[in-house]
Amino acid sequence: MELGPHLHRIGNDIVAAYLVDTPEGVTVIDAGLAGQWHDLTAELAGMGRSVADIRGVVLTHGDTDHLGFAERLRRDHGVPVYVHEADAARARGEVKTKPSWGPVKLGAMASFLWYAMRKGGLRTTYLSEVISVKDGDVLDLPGAPQVIGLPGHSPGSIAIHVPIADAIFVGDGLTTRHVLTGQRGPQPAPFTDDPAEALASLSRLEHLEAKWLLPGHGTPWSGGVAEAVRAIRAVAGEQRR
Repeated sequence: MELGPHLHRIGNDIVAAYLVDTPEGVTVIDAGLAGQWHDLTAELAGMGRSVADIRGVVLTHGDTDHLGFAERLRRDHGVPVYVHEADAARARGEVKTKPSWGPVKLGAMASFLWYAMRKGGLRTTYLSEVISVKDGDVLDLPGAPQVIGLPGHSPGSIAIHVPIADAIFVGDGLTTRHVLTGQRGPQPAPFTDDPAEALASLSRLEHLEAKWLLPGHGTPWSGGVAEAVRAIRAVAGEQRR
């Protein structure tokens, strides 16, 4: 789905990944689920592109529902994969985590698990090699992605600011559709290692301006970055009561 002249989304509100399209080639932000490979190739074809135009994959963190087809791109097509140094071991499958689930509604959870299974969520391949990045890096990839440390969901969670796409990609730093409850709107994401740290990290986004704030799960948000952060803090305050 085209969101703008340089910006495309694949997947849906359950699991999404993004493509930044420039004359220099394509940057993939997150790699969703393994079975979304066909969504990727179909979207590229609609853009007049192919896998050969992909110059790199940047992961917002190392969880399996963001690794999807990344190793396939790296192994079979020589596409480098970038992840924060604190999540590199996670992306290679060397670190196992057990974050809390939080509130659950059966229907929403079943929809998430069914979609994940249908799209290959049980057969994700971990990365064999990654290129580590850190806060403040500007990557030599189409769109010049800027790395913003956003720890909390995982130690190496990042946001990625791409001015040419007028977008900030936040992975699971926040969500606009809670996959375990179905609740919509900006809110803290589930499966978060350190919820307090994740909430505090959002202050790093408040001063930024972009049309699109793009989570890994949920509807693309175009209501302003500061407003999204305000809404998330309000929801988190309600949850603590």
